[in-house]
Amino acid sequence: MRDEKEILNRWRLALGRYAEGPVHFSEGSLPYGEMDQVLEFLYSREYGEEQEIRKDRGGSGDPSSLTVPSWIEKLRRLFPKSTAEIMERHALEKYNMTELLTDPEVLKRMEPNRELLKMVLELKSMMKGPVLEMTREVVKKVAEELTKELEQEIRPALTGRMDRFSGSPVRSMRNLDIKKTIRMNLKHYDVEKRQLLLDQVYFYGRLKRHSPWNVIICVDESGSMMDSVIHSAVMAGIFARLPVVDVKLVIFDTSVVDLSGYVEDPVETLMSIQLGGGTDIGGALRYCETLIEAPARTIVVLVSDLYEGVSQANMYGAVKDIVESGARLVALTALDRQADPVYDRNAAEKMARLGAHVGAMTPEQLAEWMGKIIA
Repeated sequence: MRDEKEILNRWRLALGRYAEGPVHFSEGSLPYGEMDQVLEFLYSREYGEEQEIRKDRGGSGDPSSLTVPSWIEKLRRLFPKSTAEIMERHALEKYNMTELLTDPEVLKRMEPNRELLKMVLELKSMMKGPVLEMTREVVKKVAEELTKELEQEIRPALTGRMDRFSGSPVRSMRNLDIKKTIRMNLKHYDVEKRQLLLDQVYFYGRLKRHSPWNVIICVDESGSMMDSVIHSAVMAGIFARLPVVDVKLVIFDTSVVDLSGYVEDPVETLMSIQLGGGTDIGGALRYCETLIEAPARTIVVLVSDLYEGVSQANMYGAVKDIVESGARLVALTALDRQADPVYDRNAAEKMARLGAHVGAMTPEQLAEWMGKIIA
């Protein structure tokens, strides 16, 4: 009987208080009345102009009694973290509740995560004073967490070639010395079971390189590239701390901004981004050409959806000139964990024919690709 009540209560939450033939809450294990308030505060916006009419139909626990700060507090207290994050995203993206990011008290209560990072970057032009400072803290915390995650994947691919004559304490399948492992464990071979018992597993070491390569990361800052912009900024910061590469970072729309002076600080980089505007890929690549000093030891990483808004002739001409100079050019249509891009396929195909490496990559795939070139 109790299970039936819980099921009915959950249906009541899903249907909402203004559904035809309303289901009333029964005594349950959860504070369904408060949960209903939280849901109604957000999703009653779906009704638009009909909302006031629906309120006249009765009900209790009027969601209008909630303020945005109290809504955030209850949301975090009553719902699982993953559910709360989804509802916060709906509030920002679907219902344009920008007060979530312009009220210091509200922003303080929100959980720093990548979705919140994207939102604050999109809306930071609206922020001033204390809210802007709090935004910087959100950017810092999420950037640090993302850096920690990506660094474990990126550093091994770029910090050195395999040294097959020294051991390594880094236990990774990528470093496994299978021949030495078999040879050194032959004395543990079990004849009856015909099994090789591994007493110790051996791994290759890595040698650092001391002749750095130049890596120029050129990032399209249009709104559709948000995930890629974030990952590009974080990866540039990781690359900048490696002895193997000298990194320059350029962002662009119809203008070009050189952020190389901030490349070791992803927070400053991300706070410098102004999303929106047109797209001049050719102009950005022409600027990157001026940064190339040793073409044979230069990799240009263009991160863009390849939708050129100014001059395709200039864009293709710049691609051709960079490739013919001897520099490597990789055009990434996406650079994030999903690497699921929307991009100009005609432009991608033509760039590939001109000699660029074109595709979507995860950060680890980019690091591995660069590692093969640098080796």
